[in-house]
Amino acid sequence: MILRHPGNFARGYEAVVDRAGPNADMLMDFGLLTLAPGETWDSGVADEKALLMLSGNARLSWPGGEAEASRGSLLDESPAVLHLPDGAGVRVAADMGGAEIAVTRTANPRRFPARFFAPSDSRSEERGKGTMRETSTRIVRTTFDDTNAPEANLVIGEVVAAPGKWSSYPPHHHPQPEIYHYRFEPARGFGLTTIGEEAHLLRHGDTVLIREGQVHPQVAAPGYAMWYLWVIRHLEGARYRSPIFVPEHAWVQDANAEIWAPPSERRKGEAR
Repeated sequence: MILRHPGNFARGYEAVVDRAGPNADMLMDFGLLTLAPGETWDSGVADEKALLMLSGNARLSWPGGEAEASRGSLLDESPAVLHLPDGAGVRVAADMGGAEIAVTRTANPRRFPARFFAPSDSRSEERGKGTMRETSTRIVRTTFDDTNAPEANLVIGEVVAAPGKWSSYPPHHHPQPEIYHYRFEPARGFGLTTIGEEAHLLRHGDTVLIREGQVHPQVAAPGYAMWYLWVIRHLEGARYRSPIFVPEHAWVQDANAEIWAPPSERRKGEAR
């Protein structure tokens, strides 16, 4: 399912996914917080919360801690992320230039210490490198998952897909619900995805909802870099560990797999 959002997001907090609405089966609230310089916003204390910096500068203050968060580039910089348990709230105060932050919430009765993840704390990988003639090489940044936040009900990270290249590839699925939120550079760019059997055009500001078992590969159009935030919700008794690849496409991960290429790209002596 795709949620379109042409134009800018509203000042303050704008809800995109609401657990109390028609997408309650996603088990997450998701929205965008947009603050002008000097504006503040309080999260309230309910729910596990993850705040991921998209752009600008802000001071985050929560019980027992505070931090400065800033970001100038979605493509070239890893995110700053604040992770809070139910019972703890945060005040966000935008500095010069304002701030835009992605906010995800979910139910979680567990108590755990609040943690601020600096950009250097995210695990950054270049996936797909060395296979498929680099047609699915992309950057995957994981801020927290079961390896460093086993008490969380959320897993959060982001992907940067280079122009003309695929991500979320080979095609895969998992039982846990997942949210993708997209930005393009330049913003007039576009990409494509299939969610299950349905194909969708992706634009700047769109959000995609992925439900149990839905396969979800995507590709950025040539000329346009595609960034997207991904958030997965663990299920009771079925925590997310890794994707399940569609068997008939898993072969493309083999570095020695024979893949057709046009004559101009073939190495000398290589078979057609």
